[in-house]
Amino acid sequence: MEITKSDDLLRNILHQRRQKLASLINYPVILWSGRSIPRNYPALVYPFRASSHFLYFAGLPLENAAIRLESGKLELFLDDADPSSTLWHGEMPKRAEIAERIGADAAWTMSELKVRSSSRAPLTTNAATIALQDSVIRLQQSQILDRPVAPSKTPTGIDLELTQAIISLRLSHDAASLVELRQAAAVTVAAHKAGMAATRTAKIEAGVRAAMESVIISENMTYAYPSIVTVQGEVLHSEHYHNPLQAGDLLLADVGAESSMGWAADVTRTWPVSGKFSPTQRAIYDIVLAAHDACIDKISPGVEYQDIHLLAARTMASGLVDLGILRGNVEELVEMDAHALFFVHGIGHLIGLDVHDMEDLGDLAGYAVGRTRSSRFGLGFLRLNRVLHPGMLVSIEPGFYQVPAILNNSETRAKYKDSVNWDHLEKFADVRGIRIEDDILVSAEGREVLTGKLPTKALEIEELVAVSA
Repeated sequence: MEITKSDDLLRNILHQRRQKLASLINYPVILWSGRSIPRNYPALVYPFRASSHFLYFAGLPLENAAIRLESGKLELFLDDADPSSTLWHGEMPKRAEIAERIGADAAWTMSELKVRSSSRAPLTTNAATIALQDSVIRLQQSQILDRPVAPSKTPTGIDLELTQAIISLRLSHDAASLVELRQAAAVTVAAHKAGMAATRTAKIEAGVRAAMESVIISENMTYAYPSIVTVQGEVLHSEHYHNPLQAGDLLLADVGAESSMGWAADVTRTWPVSGKFSPTQRAIYDIVLAAHDACIDKISPGVEYQDIHLLAARTMASGLVDLGILRGNVEELVEMDAHALFFVHGIGHLIGLDVHDMEDLGDLAGYAVGRTRSSRFGLGFLRLNRVLHPGMLVSIEPGFYQVPAILNNSETRAKYKDSVNWDHLEKFADVRGIRIEDDILVSAEGREVLTGKLPTKALEIEELVAVSA
């Protein structure tokens, strides 16, 4: 195997990550990559996605593999592909070649991980790990380590210590991570522009989705999460694409690319199918955009992310008061969570190897030590509650949604009968959901919008949609 300059760079950054981990803990670590999951029979599987914690230190999406880290060294455990698989999958790199590419200090078959654990110098004694979501692999982890392995959201002992150490590393993106994240962001921007251009000729949501995902696939990337392309913007995670596109509809597209090495982008835009916002749609859109812009301007090292969320809440509430939808003092409305009737979720989340980065760890990554989720309606869905520092990548995604289950609830109507002008709200029935989302890197100087080349202003959005008219 010929070693390239890119391989040298990969080995160097993986070596640096291992050394940083070794400076935080003094015991061995074993991380599993995971396996393909059958779709409806064994030979037909879902696309494989390696564990992000494995990827961070191994660098390659290796299937059915494990790595052992100790004192800055890495041992790879991986079986060579069965010769019979060549017919179906072509020639695959050998274990030794992969080990050289990632800078492994040793390489063994997977069976050696268990065999060597019971030798005179056991590999797995007092080793820490992070549980995978796959229950089959988690059972394997318990068997190899000869102890129970708790779910990744509730680790204990050295597994908790390892989790906290990895969180501290992955919260700040290194130079190699940022190269990948910028590439994912650039492809995502191109995908959204393609979606806007396809809107006027598409008959149903699926047509726009196809245009957006084709851009991502053509760059040898995949989507970082199931694409949301919907005229039902009030359904936050809609995964249906059969609805017709009709004049008067708003189309909400939440689509992000993921690089071949697993690094994600996450962007949402909302645009009018006809190419022109109605007056009511434009009025709400501008309120969401004002919250979006205010929050991005607030991002800088040392700022509390929850304060950014509350800034979005106040901005949204103020705009809705000006429109006559909400009634009362802005601060009091936010304190009683009246804004959350329409802005239900948190202002954003971490982005990295996972689109909601490290969310397999529950709130351990998103919430600083000692902090827990609020029971308040307006704060309970906040995914990130930390002080911002350089190297963090976060999303900013305010939104306005008319969710029938919330707005038509009798208890809600009674609680907010004096705070919401329900009759006036009916005039905005053509605004089902609007979200505007970008990916923002916290820098020493303040911030950088990685997805900033995708317009947000209403007139610019209309122009992009109208290009195909």
